[in-house]
Parts: sequence; C-alpha cells; structure tokens
Amino acid sequence: MAHCLGPVLLLLLLILGSASSAGGNRCVDAAEACSANALCQRLRTKYVAQCLGQVAHGSCPRSRCHRALRRFFSLGPQALTHALLFCPCTSPACSERRRQTFVPACAFSGPGHEPPSCLAALDACEKSLVCRCLLRVSTPSSQDGCLRDQGPHCLRAYAGLVGTAITPNYVDNASARVAPWCDCRASGNRHEECEAFRGLFTRNRCLDGAIQSFDSQWPSILQDQLDSHHNPGHSLQSILPVLALQSLL
Repeated sequence: MAHCLGPVLLLLLLILGSASSAGGNRCVDAAEACSANALCQRLRTKYVAQCLGQVAHGSCPRSRCHRALRRFFSLGPQALTHALLFCPCTSPACSERRRQTFVPACAFSGPGHEPPSCLAALDACEKSLVCRCLLRVSTPSSQDGCLRDQGPHCLRAYAGLVGTAITPNYVDNASARVAPWCDCRASGNRHEECEAFRGLFTRNRCLDGAIQSFDSQWPSILQDQLDSHHNPGHSLQSILPVLALQSLL
C-alpha cells in the first residue's frame, strides 16, 4: 500500500500519526495525544496545511508556514506541543518522526541545497523583538548546564524560535543535536560572531540537557489524552485530518 501513496501523503501520515504504528514510540504517543485535544489538533492541522499545501508543486509558502507554526507553539497546550517537539527517542524511526514534526522541507531547510549564512538569520532575528528576546533566553548562563530551574525556560524559548528567522531543528536521526539551517563558511570578519551564534544551539549544554531530561518530565496529561483517544471511534478520528488535507496536495 505504501507504494501507492505519494511522498507528500506519506509525510502527512508521518506527522499526524497512526494508532497502529505506536509500538512504544513516544513521538507517536505525542501525536496521538495532540490529535485527542481539539485545540492542539486544530492548530497542528493548520500548520500542516500551510507548510505542505504547495509542496507537491515544488514550492512552499514559507511566511504562512512560519506564522502557523508560531501560533501552534504559542497558543497550543504547552504540555502537548512540547511533547511533540521534545519526545525522547531511542530509534531512527522515532527520531525521524521528531525531526519531521514541523515539516523541515518548508519551515527549516528552505528551497536551496546549501544552507545560507547564519549571519543573515542572526541579523533578521535581531530585528524582531520577539525573536531577539527568545534568543537571549536560550543563551546558557553556565558552561556546565542549566542553573536551577532554567531548563524549562530554555525549552520554552527554543520552542518559541520555531517559526522565526532562525527556526532550528534536529540535525540527524542519531542524536538530539539541534541547529538552525545555516553555516558560517562565508562569514568573513564576522566568523567568530557567527560561530558563537551557532554555538547557542550546537554547544548549549543547558539546552542539550533540558531536551535529554524531558523523558523524566513526560507530562501526565499525555496519558489522560491517550486514555480518551483510545476508543472505538479512534481510527476514524485519526484519518479524518488526512482525508481533509488531501485536497490540498
């Protein structure tokens, strides 16, 4: 059956989740919990539609995609949105689902094959009050990790950056390493500044530790949502968003 599905629909199924594919995958659990919450599912369906609507035609309405993502992470239930973004993984399949949480082909990497300069992303972020403030919160206060209860604040700031000029994401399926889609190869005399900016993600022990420790803070609301989600009408409920979005592809 998989061979009969187009790549965009396969991505939709990956993002929206399927009850039969869970198998202990925490990212599937998080997707199911979001589907069981009306607000979370409505906001997620919105950004999936905006970020995937034109992908079949080789384009991406990136500004609308980013706006929908910002709404998802600012208005959605934090326990559920964070569970989707920081779900702990022990397998490549789980990690790929986590990486695809917010459609990286449109929201993260953009149309080019080579990443742009991080300085362009940094300069754009500095011009935005919201992005600038969130970036400051993401800056580690200690070389050894988070101070006191700084971890949750760091996670909130990171989630808030999704949909901004420096939208970060997981960089591979083998770790929890994150970074924005950019590099410092053409940074000239601002190379040190550029590397310091990338280091806020690639060498941020507070952020790394907060993401890795999210497993121990797995929100109890997830289990409540999953209990209400597993009912005879669940299969129909799960597939309805996919059917509704097919007309966009």
